Amino acid sequence: MSKSLLQQLREMTVVVADTGDIEAIEQAKPQDATTNPSLITAAAQMPQYQSIVDDTLLEAHKQLGDKASDKDVANLAFKHLAIEFGKRILAVVPGRVSTEVDARLSYDTEATKKMAHDIIGLYESAGIKRERVLIKIASTWEGIRAAEQLEKEGIHCNLTLLFGLHQAIACAEAGVTLISPFVGRILDWYKKDTGKDYVGADDPGVQSVTRIYNYFKHFGYKTVVMGASFRNLGEITELAGSDLLTISPHLITELATTEGDLPRKLDPEKAKTMQIEKLSIDKATFDKMHAADRMAHDKLKEGIEGFSKALENLEHLLAKRLTELEAREPKLVSAD
Repeated sequence: MSKSLLQQLREMTVVVADTGDIEAIEQAKPQDATTNPSLITAAAQMPQYQSIVDDTLLEAHKQLGDKASDKDVANLAFKHLAIEFGKRILAVVPGRVSTEVDARLSYDTEATKKMAHDIIGLYESAGIKRERVLIKIASTWEGIRAAEQLEKEGIHCNLTLLFGLHQAIACAEAGVTLISPFVGRILDWYKKDTGKDYVGADDPGVQSVTRIYNYFKHFGYKTVVMGASFRNLGEITELAGSDLLTISPHLITELATTEGDLPRKLDPEKAKTMQIEKLSIDKATFDKMHAADRMAHDKLKEGIEGFSKALENLEHLLAKRLTELEAREPKLVSAD
């Protein structure tokens, strides 16, 4: 009996679900799961998760008291909502969940560290060990420095919005646990910039992750590579053998229902034999390489702005929902 692409992929790569939809995660049966503000916002608007949203809002209101504004309550509720979805995801997956720091803190090392400590504290107060949580942080220089310090405290990090080799090397040298290079978003930029379409190994997103993977394995870095943000099945099959791949539920389903041979494309032993130049990334080098890489510069800026906007939308939705709850059942939201 022939195996599906998903079965073959799982023999060489850890498959991670890229969603905040708990029901979709149950169906996909991944090892780990990742979330981001956009995914949490989408899940929070699904009817089946309304009770989670309402309970989180009421608890946040109770903590802050009647004098707090709906905006303040919504801001606190966002953090607790991300944890609540994370807790429920961890009840479904055997591995880890990634929970993201507020993208608006991406250029503030100390604020990023503080929120990471808050997130870990909330998980640990719920009886979840920090080993099962990855703190997602944007791959700015400041974010990487925060992650470096957090890793020394045993708080493991997933550096996201990663588009360039300079970001990847800086993360590896900082000793972060995992990076998430964004394959599909790189493809999007090149298609728009050149007007060309790309398939298979010619996909610039695939080429970027392949280069990062080979660099890490050649020089023996412990940081693992998790390709993310896929636009099609071909991007996934071209990265078979990556340490991890985080894939949307609909593409996981497509992999599960497609048969055919899936050869390994990324191999640590082959990477060790390659001729690769060693680079050292200090801040000056990072800034210079980032400025020279138009794609990485544009997509990091766009990604931070997009996640920040998603957070603002979620906070608006939460504030609106709190107003509805107050109008419907004022006793529920009055302080004890």
